[in-house]
Amino acid sequence: MGQAESAGQLTLMIFPLAMIIAGAGDVLTRRIPNSLAIGTAALFLPAALATGMPVGILWLHVATAAVLLVLGFGLFSLGTIGGGDAKMMAAAGLWLGYPCAILFIIFSALAGGLLAAAVGLWFLVSMEGGMHSPRFEKALAPLKPSVPYGFALAAGAILATPFSWWMRVAAG
Repeated sequence: MGQAESAGQLTLMIFPLAMIIAGAGDVLTRRIPNSLAIGTAALFLPAALATGMPVGILWLHVATAAVLLVLGFGLFSLGTIGGGDAKMMAAAGLWLGYPCAILFIIFSALAGGLLAAAVGLWFLVSMEGGMHSPRFEKALAPLKPSVPYGFALAAGAILATPFSWWMRVAAG
């Protein structure tokens, strides 16, 4: 096994682990620390150099991250996702590149939809035991369940990774 293949296999552990940490942390604390998004992004360049990623592909990965950062902050400004989610989405885009990032977005959207449905259902079921009066329902109207979208991003990234450049390098 060559050095690039060994480095490729290591990257197949680093990136998914970072995404799992982000997803689990978001579920537990409803927050993705900036240090995790920055650290995940910072690990990309050494991994790319260690695996011999061609410069053209490297720049495509950087461009993908930039597009996802803009998309993420657009979603953040709409109140759809949190700021940590937007930054982690860009870090994942850096690792996955184009066209794999399209799968990442699709898988994340599907996982996010399932997660939102599950959280919404849980919210409704837990409210079922509450009081049923117009005043109580009016008080609950502005409430909406919180969805830790970092979990959906982690699921999307892990599902997209087998289609990434790193998998081809690790396979040799």
